[in-house]
Amino acid sequence: MADKKSSPKKENAQDKTYAIVEASGKQFWLQPNRYYDFDRCQAEVDDVLTLENVLLLNDGKDLKLGKPYVKDAKVEIKVLEHRRGPKIIVYKMRPKKKTRRKNGHRQELTRVLVQSISIGSNTKKSKAVKTTASKVESD
Repeated sequence: MADKKSSPKKENAQDKTYAIVEASGKQFWLQPNRYYDFDRCQAEVDDVLTLENVLLLNDGKDLKLGKPYVKDAKVEIKVLEHRRGPKIIVYKMRPKKKTRRKNGHRQELTRVLVQSISIGSNTKKSKAVKTTASKVESD
């Protein structure tokens, strides 16, 4: 058998770009051109929101750590849809007491697409997505 040398995947700066942001009470690791599920946001579908609570930003060359937030850093996200998470069954039973309680829950979620991660005037934008509206979210 011939040995095949696997060529390492060439990563450009956009593949290495990521940001850790604070949104809907949690911290998320966000990368451009990927979608994520946040807790339900009060925004319409196709709205563009700007997250300014950026805790850490890596643009492929330089790592910026905020104290507590990175100055002039922002992440633009586009709302794709509002959906519901998987059903979770909570069943409580007290043995020998004939007490049983069954409860279900589905979390309300908002699916968003990360369009760009930027600091100051430096922007890492996705190629296929164009911004149409601008709306600022303040949490």
